[in-house]
Amino acid sequence: MWNLFKKKGNAMATAQARHILVGSEQEAKDLKQQIESGSATFEDLAKAHSKCPSGREGGSLGTFRQGQMVPEFDKVVFGDLPIGKVSEPVKTQFGFHILEVQSRMN
Repeated sequence: MWNLFKKKGNAMATAQARHILVGSEQEAKDLKQQIESGSATFEDLAKAHSKCPSGREGGSLGTFRQGQMVPEFDKVVFGDLPIGKVSEPVKTQFGFHILEVQSRMN
C-alpha cells in the first residue's frame, strides 16, 4: 500500500476505511464535492483518479489497527470523522487523500 502501513503499536482499536490519493489539495476537494453532491460514487472516483493501487478496489484499505497507518490517517480515521462521511483533504508524504471510515471497533 505504498508504505501507508507503519509497524508500530498493538492498539486494540480497529477500523475499516477507504481513500483516494491525488496530487493536489484542489483535486481532493473537487472529488469530495462530487461525492457529496451525489454526482459520483467514492468507488468510481477512486478507480478513475486514485494514484494508490487500492484505487482498483474502490479505495478500500481493508481493516487495520490504530498505529498501522501513517499518523495523518490515524488522526482522521480514529478521530471524530463520522462513519460514512468523507474527510477534508489529508496531506501526507504521498500526496492528498480523502478518507471515508466504513466502521470502527474498539
